[in-house]
Amino acid sequence: MFLAARDSVRDVVFVDGVRTPFGKAKGVYSETRADDLIVRVIRELLRRNPSLPAERVDEVAIAATTQTGDQGLTIGRVAGILSGLPQSVPGYAIDRMCAGAVTAVTTTASAIAIGAYDVAIAGGVEHMGRHPMGEGADPNPRFVSEQLVDLSALVMGQTAENVHDRYPAITKARADAYALASQQKVAKAYADGRIQPDLVPVAARHVESGWELVTADEPPRPETTLEGLAGLKTPFRPHGRVTAGNAAGINDGATGCVLAAADIADELGLTAKMTLVGFGFAGVEPHVMGVGPIPSTEKALARTGLSIDDIGLFELNEAFAVQVLAFLDHFKIDDDDPRVNPYGGAIALGHPLASSGVRLMTQLARQFTERPEIRYGLTAMCVGLGMGATTIWENPHFEGASGATDRTGEAA
Repeated sequence: MFLAARDSVRDVVFVDGVRTPFGKAKGVYSETRADDLIVRVIRELLRRNPSLPAERVDEVAIAATTQTGDQGLTIGRVAGILSGLPQSVPGYAIDRMCAGAVTAVTTTASAIAIGAYDVAIAGGVEHMGRHPMGEGADPNPRFVSEQLVDLSALVMGQTAENVHDRYPAITKARADAYALASQQKVAKAYADGRIQPDLVPVAARHVESGWELVTADEPPRPETTLEGLAGLKTPFRPHGRVTAGNAAGINDGATGCVLAAADIADELGLTAKMTLVGFGFAGVEPHVMGVGPIPSTEKALARTGLSIDDIGLFELNEAFAVQVLAFLDHFKIDDDDPRVNPYGGAIALGHPLASSGVRLMTQLARQFTERPEIRYGLTAMCVGLGMGATTIWENPHFEGASGATDRTGEAA
């Protein structure tokens, strides 16, 4: 029996989030260890928040999809020790494929809410160039022999083609147009200095050329055109609709954030950037995993008592353009709605699997700071093997009238 039961849960706040610039697989981080990437993130979080004593961190939860090699050995514990945290601070590894960092956040936040922790560091790392998705995996033959899942469920690009089949109104041309917009929004966000404040520079080693200081994301292609996208091959199906241009790449990178109980953040002089309202995870048929954010968002909204019209900002992970467009169609949101991914998304920035969830949160927190008229925002992403993950956050800087926000992001 839990004798110290509380009458109510505590508010949990997102104090700060940072990430490494994302790299292309076999690119800028090809000779950099995965654990060194996440160590750089944790050290930067501590540097940026000097009023947080290292010994006050109660847990380090770090996600990785492929938990082997330099992102194995219980990466949360390894990263904590290597970062210089006291050895009394525990850590663990977590895996929910693309939603690993999201799960690290919701798991530690839940522990903070009930009083088991006061402060936690949560994040994710993925070095897909060194550890491709599924490396060393041995899928049980019952998946196929007992027809538990469609064979295409194990190839993410094929699942995206399946979502196109389910939503015939989402054409390749429409997916390409969405992809182009993502590239353009990222280019503008960089030009306006919106992304750089939350990037931590990384010294990347190269045997032949020496060291390089990485200060910007490697994947964006600002020169992208619709004509160029239209001419790309469809590797997952002849005459298909999914290409390298309207999908996220294979990437390396790490993310992390500091979470705290609201009263502890006040005690330590830490500034709250967001307050957690609620979250939802849901399962769907694995061969159409891209629709996962639809039921996870419906679940999160239902449990928080909010509606989709209450959401003033959306950070949706762009694993594939079709997946985001299916979400928008379901909730009757326009493709170019200004609430959606204002700084662009993973099609341009990259998607290092388990790390991406905290990138979404960090960008949402930055937008909250700049948009005090917005009260609620959410992050959502699809997850391999047929899942969705959604978190809903409240803006502590909110200055508008209480109630919903309209589709332009103005307080109703």
